Amino acid sequence: MSVRNLDRLFSPASVAIVGATERPGSVGATVLRNVIAGGFAGPVYPVNPKYRELAGLAAYRRIRDLPCAPDLAIICTPPDTVPGLVRELGERGTRAAIVLTAGLDRQAVLDAAKPYVLRLLGPNCVGMLVPGIGLNASFAHTNALPGRIAFVSQSGALVTGVLDWARSRGIGFSKFISLGEGADVDFGDILDYLASDPDTSAILLYIEDVRHARKFMSAARAAARSKPTVVLKAGRMAEGARAAASHTGALAGSDHVYDAAFRRAGMLRVLSTEDLFSAVETLARAKVLHGERLVILTNGGGPGVMATDALVEGKGSMAQLSPDTLRRLDEVLPATWSHGNPVDIIGDAPADRYVRALEILLEDPECDAVLFIHAPTAIVPSDEIARAIAPMAKASSKNILGCWIGGDAVAAARQIFSEAGIPSFGTPEEAVGAYLQIVQYRRNQNLLMQVPPAGGDAPVDREKAAAIVRGALQDGRTMLTEPEAKAALEAYGIPVVKTRSAATPELAAACAGEIGFPVVLKILSPDITHKSDVGGVILDLESVEAVRAAAESMQQRLAAANPEARLEGFSVQQMARRPKAHELIVGVATDPVFGPVLLFGQGGVAVEVMADHAIALPPLNVVLAHDLIGRTRVAKLLAGYRDRPPADMDAIVEVLLRVSRMVADLPELAELDINPLLADGDGAIVLDARMKVALADKSANSMDRLAIRPYPRELEETIEWDGQPLLLRPIRPEDGAAHVEFFNALTADDVRLRMFVRVRELQPSQLARFTQIDYDREMAFIATRDGVTLGVARVVADPDNNQAEFAVTVRSDLKGHGLGQILMEKLIAYCRARGTREIVGEALPQNTRVIRLARRLGFIATPDAAEGTVHMSLPLQ
Repeated sequence: MSVRNLDRLFSPASVAIVGATERPGSVGATVLRNVIAGGFAGPVYPVNPKYRELAGLAAYRRIRDLPCAPDLAIICTPPDTVPGLVRELGERGTRAAIVLTAGLDRQAVLDAAKPYVLRLLGPNCVGMLVPGIGLNASFAHTNALPGRIAFVSQSGALVTGVLDWARSRGIGFSKFISLGEGADVDFGDILDYLASDPDTSAILLYIEDVRHARKFMSAARAAARSKPTVVLKAGRMAEGARAAASHTGALAGSDHVYDAAFRRAGMLRVLSTEDLFSAVETLARAKVLHGERLVILTNGGGPGVMATDALVEGKGSMAQLSPDTLRRLDEVLPATWSHGNPVDIIGDAPADRYVRALEILLEDPECDAVLFIHAPTAIVPSDEIARAIAPMAKASSKNILGCWIGGDAVAAARQIFSEAGIPSFGTPEEAVGAYLQIVQYRRNQNLLMQVPPAGGDAPVDREKAAAIVRGALQDGRTMLTEPEAKAALEAYGIPVVKTRSAATPELAAACAGEIGFPVVLKILSPDITHKSDVGGVILDLESVEAVRAAAESMQQRLAAANPEARLEGFSVQQMARRPKAHELIVGVATDPVFGPVLLFGQGGVAVEVMADHAIALPPLNVVLAHDLIGRTRVAKLLAGYRDRPPADMDAIVEVLLRVSRMVADLPELAELDINPLLADGDGAIVLDARMKVALADKSANSMDRLAIRPYPRELEETIEWDGQPLLLRPIRPEDGAAHVEFFNALTADDVRLRMFVRVRELQPSQLARFTQIDYDREMAFIATRDGVTLGVARVVADPDNNQAEFAVTVRSDLKGHGLGQILMEKLIAYCRARGTREIVGEALPQNTRVIRLARRLGFIATPDAAEGTVHMSLPLQ
């Protein structure tokens, strides 16, 4: 369930308070007082059999006595009464309730609400406030100011604290929501509602945990595309590390996974309440950032150095001023100016010196943003400087942030900047921190908009890998042997060194002869996680005799060091002599919340000590794989240094993509460590691998375990059309270039009929939205031949899958050949299989082809004179 009936929760016409009372200090009395004091204009119905009147309002003994069904009920009665009250409210016609009560039977309450689609906020919550309609449906100690920020919190204590903190600073809200236990209405539901809420321009979340990862990720990605979404996540230091069969597995449940999820959703994570609101103010006022190079303009050397230190520490980028800019600054600044960035224009600077310096800096192509720092002096009033440069800053296409150091002396200047919409801060560190928030938000948003290059879908042998996994599980094993793990990787086209398994030292020696020398010998034992710790790895063996002797010695050492460990034999592999290769790790773990996650970083035996890794949610594409690599320290080494040439990044990316494909294809895959993955200029190759498997849940769709639904290959279909094979398949992010060509092949009239306005070219954000779709909520089928897109039919469902809106477009030179009908029939079949209740669409009256097609397929087409369109509807259930 998602947004159904949430309008009754957030915009009710009437409110009932069940458990209202006049007892001082009680929740029922506090809620009644808050609802009345908030100024809610609709009817308010106190419900309590002990009273005939409360706070001047008529009170009602029972819910059935109410004069009408209230849109919203606030329940503050003992736990055992709540399920019955919810059932009564549902029968009466109420469709939303806030359950403030704690300690109740959650399932009983959900069961009571379900038949009536009655939405529940809570239980065990503080309530909510909607200042725009004067609704304070909470037991908070103060009201909220009206504004355009929505705040959603799992913590009741934080709700009241933030409410007080924000009010003292004049910060207002469109919605202020205490989620409580989130038994019904959760983060996913609220994000879906707020994404299209016209009263909300930014969303703030305080999260302790996420319970429905797929739903959360879909809603978060949709919300973050439409408005700034900022997250404060608690439990940052609770790593949740655990004993595991792999290095990667130990990270499951860690805070790093939440980081990866927020990043993938395009949200910005902050680390404090102050940063939460600072980020909203900054992002709401920020202009499009086309680069990350910052220029610092200051009237004092000390603050400039402080800002520089903060920027470097935060991994920001200082702009290198061009020679022309330095020359022009020399002409207008005193000889003692800093002659570089930071641009220190000296403490006695009058207003016109600021103006001229800022003009020059804004014209420098190396400058992407400016941080203006001013410390007050007795020479020129700060407000005079603010009035001089505020119009320039407001008119500039580049971001300008202000830092007014001091108190009363700069208060007027700070106010002038604020009124001009320029973010202002009290210290250089705060200002730089705000700038880095803009940078990080831009990076996260860019990941949502990046279109990966086109590439073929490399063939894999999924059945071979699946058979290896099944064989291990049938034997009662959860750990694959090293040769089995490598064989599974090889089935997915991942390069591995030649590896054989042998039960005895003699057979190991024979395998070595077949592979060719030199070789590496390793023990095979299900009881040993790290073989090198017990002398279970020997390198550079050059002969049959050396292999046999090494195996016998290894056998003896294991028996002495760990007599209970089972020795199942030996692994013999080709020795890879690549002295300038980097040791990397690629891994998979199953997170308890977000399901499978991918890891990349610096590998080798010291992987935990180095702690150089990054995590991403699958599925990956080329852009996401490069981003994953780029978030590690080893990425700089991979670029080459001194006598080590750059590593083959394409080969590393390809390994990540193929591992991502394995995760989607093999539901039994629980943990994987490829460590080390050797990478150099000649490519990448797996030296060692550990794989843990587990029986998959047969009752669930294997794709449901991923937080983001991967590309649905099962929907691909090849048909005969126009005398040749034609592939019908879901669109992919890699189809970006082909989609641009498809758009360019449409006539101007066809574009107008499809998009209702004239559009000359697709913007990057539009292209990303057309090709990077959430397969869990929308679908776009393309007809493609030889890599050329010939037509597309897409449908976007509401979060409840009740109604889905369609659109269909065929290349202008291919109209009249039945391609539109083929695509629409596939789309309708897909929606029917997904349980969608109705498909709808809008067309301009001139779009007679689409209207006729829709009618042929059973749609009811109805002109809408008010909108000047034709509404098309096809009931499916």
